[in-house]
Amino acid sequence: MAYPGHPGAGGGYYPGGYGGAPGGPSFPGQTQDPLYGYFAAVAGQDGQIDADELQRCLTQSGIAGGYKPFNLETCRLMVSMLDRDMSGTMGFNEFKELWAVLNGWRQHFISFDSDRSGTVDPQELQKALTTMGFRLSPQAVNSIAKRYSTNGKITFDDYIACCVKLRALTDSFRRRDTAQQGVVNFPYDDDMAAGGLVLPWGQWRRFAPQQPQQWC
Repeated sequence: MAYPGHPGAGGGYYPGGYGGAPGGPSFPGQTQDPLYGYFAAVAGQDGQIDADELQRCLTQSGIAGGYKPFNLETCRLMVSMLDRDMSGTMGFNEFKELWAVLNGWRQHFISFDSDRSGTVDPQELQKALTTMGFRLSPQAVNSIAKRYSTNGKITFDDYIACCVKLRALTDSFRRRDTAQQGVVNFPYDDDMAAGGLVLPWGQWRRFAPQQPQQWC
């Protein structure tokens, strides 16, 4: 049985600079990085950012196509994937990794936002998921759309959360479907873990649409 792949996407998005970068230690070459101003503008003296600071950073960057607050729960999810030392924060190098992944998601999102509204509707969402290899029933797509939409529209940050969580569930399922029959039995604890959808960063990064790759 084939399992979902991920789309390829090109291009990149770099925000306008903040100029000087207050707060947080700097390292050689970092201050020349166009992303460093955004990171350092919200980072503490320890050079780390938490979910609230990441929310401010992404909101100010305009990566979602506007300047409304980026979804805080999505930011918590992303920080947790990068939080290798369980500190609840991430450093600049992790932020750069995250930015590269977000660029891939942004390009993919834009390609299905046919009316350039800054959102996708359930039909556009289904097309996007199909290109990633997800073969979901209309009922499943409808349930997902209801969970992540507001008035039938799904924003960029909710789109990220939706796709990441789908990937987490798919990876959990695939590990257990050793016969590749499309059917598995989940122990209760594993089912709860899958429902929690805490996905290690390395797995999420593989799934992000940066380069074409076939999952099977």
